[in-house]
Amino acid sequence: MKIILLQDEKKLGKKGDILEVSEGYARNYVLPKKIGVEANAKNMNDLKLHKANEDKLAKEQLDAAKELAARLEEKQVTVKIKAGEGGRAFGSVSSKEIAAACREQHNIEIDKKKILLPENLKSFGAYEVGVRLHPQVTAKLTVKVLEG
Repeated sequence: MKIILLQDEKKLGKKGDILEVSEGYARNYVLPKKIGVEANAKNMNDLKLHKANEDKLAKEQLDAAKELAARLEEKQVTVKIKAGEGGRAFGSVSSKEIAAACREQHNIEIDKKKILLPENLKSFGAYEVGVRLHPQVTAKLTVKVLEG
């Protein structure tokens, strides 16, 4: 009997896979636990439409990430940190502070977990910081660290 998996199953395969299993296994395990459905014409058509919709959504997300990356590359974020004697900085700039500054200065929401800091920003100056917007898109954001 052919089935279409509705979810990832460790021993069977990934969601959307079409598998050939014995009728007893399908009737007693796969169908009652809602792991899969029978691969009839209606379900095959639903699967095809679902995959087309997922592809369309993935393309839209990729395009949106590329557009945001282009906007970020032309922007510059300024972060101020306290300085002590001799112009030395207290502490360092974190990804949380960079995300907050980006939100305040340019009204662009960036998740702090997606900001890739090469090293701790402990001194004053300009740095290029990577921002992973999508698995295929990484933008460069210029961060200026000033004495404040």
